[in-house]
Amino acid sequence: MRAHNQDRVINVDLKKTAGPLPSMLNACVGAGRAAEGLRADWQQQLAYVRKECGFRYIRMHGLLNDEMAVYSLDENGHPQYNYMYVDVLFDFLHSIGMKPFVELGFMPSALASGPKTIFWWRGNVTPPRDYTQWEKLVQNLVAHFTERYGAEEVKSWYFEVWNEPNLDGFWAGSQAEYFKLYTYAARAIKNVNPAYRVGGPGTAGAAWEPEMIDYCYQNKVPLDFISTHAYGVKQGYLDEFGRSGTVLDKNPASVSGEVLQSRAEITASKMPGLELHYTEWSASYTPADPVHDSYHEAAYVLQKLKQVGTAANSMSYWVFTDIFEEPGPRFTPFHGGFGMLTIQGINKPVFYAYQWLNRLGHTELVNQDASSWICRDGSGNVQALVWDFTNTHPGDSVHNQRYYIRDLPSKAKGKLQLNITGMAAGRYAVELYKTGYGSNDAYTTYLSMGKPAQLNRQQVELIKQQNNGAPVSRSIIAVEENMPFIKTIDIHENDVFLINILKL
Repeated sequence: MRAHNQDRVINVDLKKTAGPLPSMLNACVGAGRAAEGLRADWQQQLAYVRKECGFRYIRMHGLLNDEMAVYSLDENGHPQYNYMYVDVLFDFLHSIGMKPFVELGFMPSALASGPKTIFWWRGNVTPPRDYTQWEKLVQNLVAHFTERYGAEEVKSWYFEVWNEPNLDGFWAGSQAEYFKLYTYAARAIKNVNPAYRVGGPGTAGAAWEPEMIDYCYQNKVPLDFISTHAYGVKQGYLDEFGRSGTVLDKNPASVSGEVLQSRAEITASKMPGLELHYTEWSASYTPADPVHDSYHEAAYVLQKLKQVGTAANSMSYWVFTDIFEEPGPRFTPFHGGFGMLTIQGINKPVFYAYQWLNRLGHTELVNQDASSWICRDGSGNVQALVWDFTNTHPGDSVHNQRYYIRDLPSKAKGKLQLNITGMAAGRYAVELYKTGYGSNDAYTTYLSMGKPAQLNRQQVELIKQQNNGAPVSRSIIAVEENMPFIKTIDIHENDVFLINILKL
């Protein structure tokens, strides 16, 4: 609600709870491809993001790519299975308490029906030349997972068949051929254990969902969840170099409207109880879009997650790191990569959106404000994550690639007042954290350094120090019996605040 002077007032009562905070907020995160997960720097960054942001699952492409050496033929033409690299990767995930959201793709060359590939790392996108051998590969792989990690563990995983088969670049077959690929894979997984979860179609743009459900229902093919993807820009698809130009959609229901539509399609289907997983999403679908580096991205992500509510079981942010090689290895410090962290491990603003989400208590309070979560934990502490999302993009005439690389000071949006009643009397520490223009805003720091083409170690450390997520203020206050806690803050466009109130 807005007071008459346009200030924003949030009123909550500690005794009025809305229920548990949705666990989908940090259920899953994306990564580029499996082979990148064998790198030391990738593993270090994932361990850090897991610890700070609490993601429980991770999804990536290329588990079956030739570089993972999973499938080959011996001199007699018999299949050979090798999980050496897969084991290194999955053992690492296991060691940091993460689970794989397994994407089955792309096609090993020795099993592929054609030479068509995608990306610098040449993922083969053709159907199998022999579907029975495809089924045997999937079954052998899943049996290997069971033997290595145990059936109880693998029951908690998800198996997704392929990636974006509705895009010609990712699947050289038809929809019918994708359903066939899915059928053989789903049967293989359930042959190992009927309790294992399999789903798809992993499409771009929320496509093929009713068709997938109808196909599986009519043909009695196992289906445990629907997966698909959404991005918040208009025009073009599959543009790994960012050359065609993107425009952040002005529609306030961008992304979130697709998620709600997907949930509605499932509810209206013959299989209304299916889980819904958005296994990729972000503001933009190209790893050459400076919106990803911008302070705007933090508020954007929180706004979309809040709008989605509980419609999805997970919303997997694409991706956690700029160590990501679809267009080939990138080597400039800020290039619009998908990651929450740069190649050199600098936290982008969106990292803080997820870190602060992970600091919220498990109980959400009743709250009429559309751009905040107010929570409490079991120890009498209160956390308020509050933001302003303002789409300042000038419109279709200017591409993101021209707009978000600029220095973009934010305009004032008045005062934000947080009123909390029902707090126990006593002393509290109040910590205020912020990301926004010039605050935990590494890209603007980089601009102020003159945009060097390469950063030396001292420059990297300087940017990290200046954007290290430390509280901008900390104070000790006393709350009197039956008196509200009131905090007033000046807020600007696309600011994100975490107000952490700790009972002393």
